[in-house]
Amino acid sequence: MSRRIAHLALTAALALGTVTVSAADGAGPAPPFPTRDAKRWIGTPTSWPELRGRVVLLDVWTFGCINCVRSLPWVKDVRTRYADQGLAVVGVHTPEFDRERERRNVEEAVAKHGLDYPHLLDTDYAYWKALGNEYWPTAYLVDRCGFLRVRHVGEVHANEESGRALEREIRRLLDEPAECTKS
Repeated sequence: MSRRIAHLALTAALALGTVTVSAADGAGPAPPFPTRDAKRWIGTPTSWPELRGRVVLLDVWTFGCINCVRSLPWVKDVRTRYADQGLAVVGVHTPEFDRERERRNVEEAVAKHGLDYPHLLDTDYAYWKALGNEYWPTAYLVDRCGFLRVRHVGEVHANEESGRALEREIRRLLDEPAECTKS
């Protein structure tokens, strides 16, 4: 029940504008993916060492969330446009309802929406908790060195400020040097 109340409070806040947190607000290293076990992934399992040197968009979503589904066209579009420049996308599917916990249902949703990037099946909320996440959808941007730099809560659309702002952040991170001097 408290999650529903928090969701309603966030929905009201989002009606007034999006919530974006940048590195200046206390971001740190991205938590490691909880597993490379293929049973927990749709698509090729990945790890942070494999993604090092790339800017990563983590899309925390669930297929039953209409706000998440409405954001997918933007996610697919930026992936297509920025992949050659070093952007990788990883879906983190964290279920809200029982039907969203079933792998087959998630696979069908991934296929239906044409999502051809890896998706971590976060049915136990391990990655959700590691990120300190609270809401669907949430987009995280991780820099080339594996540091969380941006968190955006709420829908994202190319023709609205939400999409334009996140795209500016993606370009900014892609423009940063690839050398990882952070420890």
